[in-house]
Amino acid sequence: QHCKAYLAQKIDFELMAEAIKQCAPDIVGLNEMYDKGELPKFTAQVETLAQLAGYPYHGFAKAIDVNGNNPYGNGLLSKLAVEKFEVIPIPDPPGRVEGKRYETRCLLKATLAGGITVLVTHFGLNPDEASNAVDTVVANLAAEKCILMGDFNVTPDNPVLDPIRARMKDTAELFDEPKLSWPSDAPHKKIDYVFVSPDVEVIAADIPAIVASDHRPHTTEILLK
Repeated sequence: QHCKAYLAQKIDFELMAEAIKQCAPDIVGLNEMYDKGELPKFTAQVETLAQLAGYPYHGFAKAIDVNGNNPYGNGLLSKLAVEKFEVIPIPDPPGRVEGKRYETRCLLKATLAGGITVLVTHFGLNPDEASNAVDTVVANLAAEKCILMGDFNVTPDNPVLDPIRARMKDTAELFDEPKLSWPSDAPHKKIDYVFVSPDVEVIAADIPAIVASDHRPHTTEILLK
């Protein structure tokens, strides 16, 4: 949520960096990030987080511009070298349901050292948007060494996820008890996911009780052979 502290409701880069460092990940997917724009609050947020959390800066994936030239989208932090970085638009539905909020989304696709494919995305709020997002994701999956993560804005029982589940493993199956991710201070639903391709061994998964952004982080430990 563009590095906005959920409780204080103000941008706090240090808090977000500390939340990342607390989880100690090699790869981080970020949603709802700003980049340099015309308005003062639109700064290179992914780059700032990379510096504060101790990562090389690899890139920002713009989904839309907000109120002029003000980029908004997804981000990636990685301790592994990024060999290729792509921004893939998710098609907007041809028609829109009256009274519903729509927003153009994108898929960040990166190839890391060792042939690892990482996909970071943020689904729209409406069923037709989610369907288009799933189609875009499925078309960009790699058969091996593939990681998919993000806020999908649907709960685990939603059948829109079936095409992804048919091709990937939901790391939440390793939770030792049901864990919820939103809102971070008193979560009542799980809408965040980390999926991996069938060849990837999942060691552990968690949604730690960290209140920094509006969602709790979803963490996964995997073994890539």
